[in-house]
Amino acid sequence: MSERGRRAPAGRAGRLRLRRSLATALRGADLLERKLRLLLDRERVERRAAQEAGRAWRERLAEADVWPVRGVLLGGERALAEAVPEDRASVEVRWDALMGVRHPAAMAWSAPVRSAAEPTPANTALAHAEDAYRAAVGAAAEHAAHEAAAELLAAEAARTRQRVRALRRHWIPRLESELSSVELALEEAEHEEAVRRRWAAAHGGG
Repeated sequence: MSERGRRAPAGRAGRLRLRRSLATALRGADLLERKLRLLLDRERVERRAAQEAGRAWRERLAEADVWPVRGVLLGGERALAEAVPEDRASVEVRWDALMGVRHPAAMAWSAPVRSAAEPTPANTALAHAEDAYRAAVGAAAEHAAHEAAAELLAAEAARTRQRVRALRRHWIPRLESELSSVELALEEAEHEEAVRRRWAAAHGGG
């Protein structure tokens, strides 16, 4: 933008316009800072939940990995292959919005269902493995939902912080400077007008 384009508008109309622009910028910065606080608070909650779910996921996965080995030792690899149901687990994510940011808010998952024609696990170790892996899958899905929510909130928080910084460091100071210049010019003009009027009154209005 040229120097002419950046020049503060003159006169009382310019002062009024600058005051309105400054008030709007200050109000916008306040609202963005409130949004930023809410986003950061929710992000911290999601980070903690993701850490807890991740820890539970790793623990349950480690526990689950023990059982297939025992199951194979008891029934062989064929027993392990036959113990896997044909159905697959499904995960449903419910989305929510905070300050315009859509993010996972809850997770529901369904374990695979074994049909009546499918054989059940050949031994108790494989039955324990099935239960343990189901618990691990549930924890993994919960971890993923919290982690995704935290990342989405963090990204919007970064964008909001950048907008606040632009307002506080650049736009608002510029408006304040322009407003000060216009008000000073108006004061000088009013002072000069008052001097002229006094001079005219002293000299008979000539």
